[in-house]
Amino acid sequence: MGMHTGAHIVWDWNGTLFHDNEAIITATNAAFAELGLEPITLERYRELYCVPVPRFYERLMGRLPTGDEWEVMDAAFHRHYTEHRPRCGLTEGAAELLAGWGSAGRSQSLLSMYGHDELVPLVRGFGIEPHFLRVDGRTGPSGGSKAEHMVRHLAALTGVAPGRTVVIGDAADDAVAALHAGARAVLYTGGSHSRAGLESVGVPVVDTLAEAVAEAERLAS
Repeated sequence: MGMHTGAHIVWDWNGTLFHDNEAIITATNAAFAELGLEPITLERYRELYCVPVPRFYERLMGRLPTGDEWEVMDAAFHRHYTEHRPRCGLTEGAAELLAGWGSAGRSQSLLSMYGHDELVPLVRGFGIEPHFLRVDGRTGPSGGSKAEHMVRHLAALTGVAPGRTVVIGDAADDAVAALHAGARAVLYTGGSHSRAGLESVGVPVVDTLAEAVAEAERLAS
């Protein structure tokens, strides 16, 4: 990617660069069906979604799922998500934005809570891996926060200062993780949260990835 000018973006994957809302809601409803819960709409999902994910289920069930229930629902979610994922593609304009940010001499990386071994070939398959200094997916159990993963991710990037880093994601947890690691955040409304939910975090909220990149450039300058 050549010389870097200091400003760095850490991109989220699901719901941000990867437009997988349809697969997410289908898999979520499949997980609910395992416990006899009624399906929900994408709008309802955006109103209630949070991490850790068992808390999201608690909002729907009125109680936390038991350990056994969580395992059943988590397995069902990932099974159905994998089945429907091939129908999804990159968010409109994402590839061009990645290329433009890199061609300006700025650096970027990708951190996702999607499983690392599945994430890397998926990113590679879209031909965008060369844009990133590093691609990290989740290792270990699913359902938790991104905060500690963000700290490790930034620590592994040579020459990237958290204070010149902006995280772009679609979830409140992306902003929490950014602030935990000493970075800033911009949240995008096209993914897992409602605008109202994102605005409650207190960071900039935008409706397109192009706006997110412009805001990141301003914040990191």
